[in-house]
Formats: sequence, structure tokens, C-alpha cells
Amino acid sequence: MPENNNRKNNRNKGKPEIFAAPPAVEETPALPEVLPVMPVRGMVLFPDMILPLLVTETRDTSLVNQVLLGDRFLALAPFFGENENEVKSEELYEFGCAGVILKMLKIPDGSVRLLVQGIRRLKLEKYLQQKPFFIAQTRQFDDVLEDGMKLDALHRSVRDQFTRLIELLPQAPEEVRVAAVNITHPGRFADLVAANINLSLQERCMILGEPNVRARLEKVSALIGRELQIVELGSKIQEDVKEKIGKGQREYFLREQLKTIRRELGEDDDAALEVEELKEALAKARLPEEAKKEADRELKRLERMQPGSAEYTVVRTYLDWMATLPWSKKTDDRLDIPGARKILDEDHYDLTKVKDRIVEYLAVRKVHPKGRSPILCFSGPPGVGKTSLGRSIARAMGREFVRISLGGVRDEAEIRGHRRTYIGALPGRILQGLRKAGTNNPVFMLDEIDKLTSDLRGDPSAALLEVLDPEQNNSFSDHYLDVAFDLSQVIFITTANQLDTIPPPLRDRMEILQIPGYSEEEKMQIARRHLLPRVLSEHGVDRNRIRIDASAVRKIIGEYTREAGLRNLERSLATVVRKLVVKIASGKRGVFKVGAPDVKKYLGAKTYFDQNVSRAEMPGVAVGLAWTATGGDVLFIESAKMAGKKHLELTGHLGDVIKESAQAALSWTRSHAAELGVQDNFFEDADIHIHFPEGAMPKDGPSAGITLVASLVSLLTKKSIAPRLAMTGEITLRGKVLPVGGIKEKMLAARRAGIRKVIIPAANIHDLDELPPEVKRDLEFHPIHEISEMLPVAFPEKKPHRKKAIRRI
Repeated sequence: MPENNNRKNNRNKGKPEIFAAPPAVEETPALPEVLPVMPVRGMVLFPDMILPLLVTETRDTSLVNQVLLGDRFLALAPFFGENENEVKSEELYEFGCAGVILKMLKIPDGSVRLLVQGIRRLKLEKYLQQKPFFIAQTRQFDDVLEDGMKLDALHRSVRDQFTRLIELLPQAPEEVRVAAVNITHPGRFADLVAANINLSLQERCMILGEPNVRARLEKVSALIGRELQIVELGSKIQEDVKEKIGKGQREYFLREQLKTIRRELGEDDDAALEVEELKEALAKARLPEEAKKEADRELKRLERMQPGSAEYTVVRTYLDWMATLPWSKKTDDRLDIPGARKILDEDHYDLTKVKDRIVEYLAVRKVHPKGRSPILCFSGPPGVGKTSLGRSIARAMGREFVRISLGGVRDEAEIRGHRRTYIGALPGRILQGLRKAGTNNPVFMLDEIDKLTSDLRGDPSAALLEVLDPEQNNSFSDHYLDVAFDLSQVIFITTANQLDTIPPPLRDRMEILQIPGYSEEEKMQIARRHLLPRVLSEHGVDRNRIRIDASAVRKIIGEYTREAGLRNLERSLATVVRKLVVKIASGKRGVFKVGAPDVKKYLGAKTYFDQNVSRAEMPGVAVGLAWTATGGDVLFIESAKMAGKKHLELTGHLGDVIKESAQAALSWTRSHAAELGVQDNFFEDADIHIHFPEGAMPKDGPSAGITLVASLVSLLTKKSIAPRLAMTGEITLRGKVLPVGGIKEKMLAARRAGIRKVIIPAANIHDLDELPPEVKRDLEFHPIHEISEMLPVAFPEKKPHRKKAIRRI
């Protein structure tokens, strides 16, 4: 119960114990306000308590000699510093206790033993002397006692807690037990508890500095409650340990007797039965030779182990994994080419290129069954159907489908598994997925492969190099199994939103199939064929009860779900259906029809507004086209000229590549100023500011080069660019226009924004073949090889208008 103070004190090097003093006389002796102060380390003296001290320091010895010559009064203050040889006044606690020396005994080695009794709390107001020892001006105070039932109840509660604690600690000193019974004053009782339970120095100082008895009891109650919980928990732990030891010994003797009985009866024990079951399971699994050799070795080890040992569980789990993995289980492929085409068409609209590649694979598989499986990577914006395509492939081939998400995976062990030396080790997610599928040739989808990360625990993308390499994955080694597993029969399909974040070695092992966004007409067909029937089915509604017109779907697509994929479109349709289901559940009858005017009632104000392409009808503003991970978008570029010192300012959260394109655009414009009808020295005494609106969105890439040139030429010639014209293309300093990517996504975005003419690099003409017919119909394309070919399209010559005669009256 007293704190076990092994921390050495330069003045008090014994093991101090704080005892309760016998009931003190009611009158507290008069104390002088100026008292010598003795620092004590690791201990706190409370009023009416007795504290033994061992004084070794010369300074403190001189203090004791001075006190003994007078009235024997001194002040004891807790010391918080680290340097025991140099005690500073700032390192002493501001509250202390006045005491009187009861006994003193000098030791031959020069140290002094003291017995000090606390008298009254005090606060060290001001230090009047630092050397040879501390003397301080003090303010002494007595307990602030409040009468009332609450104080009595709190006193009894603390007394009961302290009694319970003493009962749990048989080593508590007998004098403390006696004092706990005899002390009736609540303040003195709180001090007794604080002095004799296991508290930190800061907690004891907190009790010492509290003059209000009720507040002191509340703090002591909380501290003793905590100590009681710790002691009770420790007692419970000791009892549990004793019980387990006794139970373990009893079970050991009973188990040995049971073994003897079964041996006499000729029966096997449970461990032997378990080993036999594992043998049968391993035999049915038809393991390869290497795996069978390792399994037999571990099985022999298991037979020699005691079932109660920790290693037994590790080996047992390992053999269970070996027995349940699909080493030789496979499904027969359904290689019906017309049937597979039908299934793909049922599940997905359009995506002709992707479907053709899948059918080609099935055809090759039918002709050459032992051929290698390709590693396909579906790349495209969210919600275009990448994951559902994998399910369709599995359904068309009659294979199992397994999907794992790689987003945020940063540990190599997630792919290769943990070694068995680790507690709780398991195989990697590849083998876990195969066990879940139950076959060794499922369609295995690795979702979000572009979101892999790495840290000190390894690079999971490096582990995937073996998984996704047809030359290596026939002997994939998992750290947990430590034997080769054949993954060559698995069809691995990966998905990604963007390819830039995939490491080049990993990307090289995959066949990339781009799945761009859908046009408005394609979304209309998908909503009619797939989304709306699925939403109605999920909400348990008959298709004849709710009818959503094509005009309503078109309005939802254009004003509420402007995206490359279909997720928000499906959510919006589900929102409309739920609103109508509420009416059906309320008892309303009839057929509910939703037209374009009703959409606002169900979905609220529209979310997207048409791009105001008329903004480009002023000098210095051009419309570009950009590719993003979520599809294409329209990009406005604004230029302004002002007096300055030949400075080009670029704003709008731009990357390094697009900044370099702006520099190239300005250089080309300056070098062709005469051809453009602009003064050669237009940049000498001017600054040019190029801004990309929507500055919160990061922008980068080279495809804005031609648009930057158009914006600068428009600014300098003070001519507006042709209305409803957008452009994309990378430029060189010599005026060449280079091809760019993402043409389909950019053209879809242009059509959504109301663009009618688009300038593209001539090298991108072949990309127009992939556009939907309605996009080709609504857009007029102008392929160019050089920047000079852009000028007549962007700045057409205006035909002179004849002035009409004004008839005067």
C-alpha cells in the first residue's frame, strides 16, 4: 500500500513508509510564517502523518541543525527536478506541509535519521533565502470543512472503498488498518488514504494542494476507485492462472488415463482420427509431386506432436490449406461461340471491340485448348462496366468468378502470403481466392490495379509480376505454402481507371482494352435495356406499374448525371422509383408515369448546366478539349494582355507539361507575328496572363497546345474565335500539330457542350472510326497538320454585308 519508492533521494535514501500518527491534539500549535524548507524527492508529507527521513546532503544537515536549535519547525516540499545535487526553487512544488521533528539520530557516516510529523498545509509564497538552505515566506491554511449529508456520504463511500482495498492487500501494515478505523475526521481520512495507496507524485501533490475537504474526498474517491479496479483485476488474473494450471494438470492426467484405456480397448484417440482425416483429404486433393512430398513430411511431424502444443495448430492449419486448395479441380469450358456472343450482348450494350476480343479468345481456346491465357486489362472511367464484363466472361465460359480489390494494398504479403513463422500467417489473396472459387481455372478479376501502393513492407506490384506473367505463373510460389502452384489455367482480368500509375513492367504484361465513356444515345439504350429493369426488380415493382418516358431519361442523363459511366444514372433512376414505391406502399393504385416535366419533382433542381460556349465569342478566349479519369471535358482558356516587362503568367492549377505548351505557343506566336498581322515587339513592354478557369481542378498534358495558340492569336489580333468551335492537339515550335489521346472521350464531351466544329490533329483521323454515328453526324471535324491550317478555321473571313436602303418617309 505505501508506494514502493526505489527512486533514490539525495536526502532520503531509505525505503520510506508513511504512517498515520496517533490522534492529534485538537489545537494546532502556532507556526511562524517564515520557515526553512527541505526538498524531498518522491515523497509527500501530509498533516498528522509521520514520515521517516534519511538526510545525507550537507545543506540539509545544516538545516536540521539550525531547526533543532530552535522550535523544531520546518516545511517539507516535494521536489520534481532531475539534478539531485543542484536543487532550484523553481523545481519545488508550490504546496508543502509544515512539520515538526519528533526524533533525530546521527549516523557515524555523517547522515542523520529524522522522524517528522506533519502539522499543517502551506503554500510557499516567496523564497527569502536560497543558500545554504531554502527559507521561504509561507501562507498556512487549515481544512475547509462543509457540513452536510453529501460530505458524510462521500466520507463513508471512501471509507468503504479503502476497507475493501485493505482486505485485498494482506500485506498492508497493521497501523494503517487501525488508523482507518479510528480516524473520523474526513479531511484527515482523505490524507491517510492518499498517503497509503499507490499514487504518482503528481497525484499526491494534487491532494496535498486541495484545502477543501469535499473536493479532496472526491479526488481521493476517483483515485482509490482506480486502484481498487487494478487490484481486483490482478487478483482475478492470479486466480485464473491458478485455475488454468490446476485444470491443465488435471486434464493431462485424465488424457493419459484415456489414452491408456483406448489403447487397451484398441481404439484411436481424436488426434489420430484427425490425422487420418487429413490423410484422406490430401489423397483426394491429388497434389503435385512437390506439394505431396511437403504435405507428407508435415503430416509425419503432426503425428509426433502433442495436440496441446502451439506448433500442432500451425501444422494442422497448413495441412488443411494444402488439402482444400483446388490443385486438380477444374471446370470444363463452354466454348460455344454464338452462345458466348449472345450472353455478352445480353449483359452489355455496345462495347463491340471488347466483345470481339473475348470471342476471339474463346475461338482460340476451342482450337488450341492448351494455349496460354491472356492477361486482359479493362481501362476506363468508373461505372462503364469493367467488373460486370468479367462476370459475363465467366458466365459465357461456364467458369467460376472471383474478384479481389487491390485498391490501397501496400504489403507484398497480401499477394504472396506470410511465412509460417508469423503468428496468424495465411496464404496470399490469390490462393485465398482460388480456394473460395473451388477450381484452379476461374476467371480471376484483380480490381483497381492502378491504385496499388508500396511501403517498407514491400511492393505488391512486383509480386504481381509473377502472377500476371504466363511464362512464370505456372509455378507461382506463395510464402505460406512454400511450394509451387500452377496459375496458368486462370484467366486473370485487371481493371484500372488510368494507366499512368501502373508500373511499366506490370503494364507490359497486360493487354490493354480501353472502355471509354458512353454517349447520350448509348446511355438511353443501356437505361432501357439494363438499368431500369434491374432497378424495378431490386425494388420489387412490376414493370407495368412504373413507366419512365424516354424524355425523362434523357433529361436525367443531361441535367443530373453528366458522367462517362452509368453509376449516377442508375442511382437517379433508383431515386425516382423509390419515390413512386412510397406511393404504391401508401395504397395508391394505377400506373405511374414519369415524363420530363416530372423529373424535377423527384430529383430536385438540376445538377449540371450546359457549358456556355458563347464565352469563347470574345477575343482571347478559346475552347479546348481535355481527357480525365472520369471521361472527357470542355476546357476554356482565357488570355489577357497588359503593360508590363515581358512576363508570361500562367494560372489555373497547371502541371509542368501544360506550362511548357504555353511557352511553346507564345514562342510560335512571336516568331510568326508578321504573318498574323501583329507587331513584332508586342511582348517587349507587355505582360501576358493565360488562365484556365476552374482552378481547383489540376490540369496537365500536352493536348492544349493548339488551343493556347488560338487564344493568343485571338488576343493579339483582337478577333473572336469562330462560335461553337473546340480544338485539341499538341504543337511543336516549328508549327507541327502532333496526335493526342482520348479522342472519343473528348468528342463526347464536345457534343454534350453544344460544340459543332472540332479541330483535331490529322494523325488522329483513324480514331474517329470508334465514334458513335450520332456523334459523327452532329460534329464537323477539321484535321490539320500544322498550326497555320488552324487559322482559317478558327478565324474565318467575314463576308461583307450589303447595306439595306433606308426608306425615308
